[in-house]
Amino acid sequence: MKTDYIEFKKQRELGDILSDTFGFLRKEFKPFFTTYFKIVGPFLLVMILALVFYMYYAGNSFGLLFVGNSPELNNLSVIFIIALVYVFSIVAVYTISQSTVLHYIKSYANGGGNTNFETIQKEVYASFWSFIGLGIMVGLSVAVGFIFCIIPAIYLYVPLMLSFSILVFNKMGASDAYSYSFKLVKDEWWMTFATFFVIGIIVVIATYAFAIPTAIYQWMKMGIFSGEVDAESMLNIFKDPIYILFNIISTLGQFLLNLISVVAGVFIYFNLNEKKNFTGTYERIERLGESPEN
Repeated sequence: MKTDYIEFKKQRELGDILSDTFGFLRKEFKPFFTTYFKIVGPFLLVMILALVFYMYYAGNSFGLLFVGNSPELNNLSVIFIIALVYVFSIVAVYTISQSTVLHYIKSYANGGGNTNFETIQKEVYASFWSFIGLGIMVGLSVAVGFIFCIIPAIYLYVPLMLSFSILVFNKMGASDAYSYSFKLVKDEWWMTFATFFVIGIIVVIATYAFAIPTAIYQWMKMGIFSGEVDAESMLNIFKDPIYILFNIISTLGQFLLNLISVVAGVFIYFNLNEKKNFTGTYERIERLGESPEN
């Protein structure tokens, strides 16, 4: 076991969850992100390329719409295809990102701080459709909650965000993980909500920090700061390499910052699991008789 190993399977207060979340990312920065980009990298590349092409063709077509050059409007079919690729790539990146983080932590916890890349990669790919299925169930549930009222959506969001951890660490199917999440959060909803809320504020603020350079550059190109808005610049900005670069950085930043929420969710899951099942406590008791070499 590593000397700087962070024990996941124990109870924690809100402050401990926050500090250990950032402590884990700091200590595991290099191996964690090396594993992450090896698995998620190809999908991220497809997403970025789709974003670049979408911005370029969309900007070009908007310009043609204003100019009225109708023969070139055939580009709309190309934009539609690129948009579909972009949407599907976002879903794939988000799904595989979350799965990679959870399986990395699973390997980390089982290995006493050591991880196995081959095992992580294999489990990420094997669980892809389970994550997709659970994601659809969670998304539809929260969406229905928003349709009726915001409060039901918030109530559903809290336990369902833990269902992905349950899927991995409890080795359950999508439907079982979905239903068990409500049992896990029972009597601990407010504490769980408070933890997610604080983490959410941190991530949102950091996300806005990534978006600010893009917004400032866009306003400069549009002439808002000078008070002379240029319609042509508004249309051409989508083809501006610097603006596209800022958007790529902003998009990557949002996905990477979302990993903070996923890691925090794992600590929340184990905190609740220990309060109800004492899994980690039993494991530590079993290890008491083992030699240091083990």
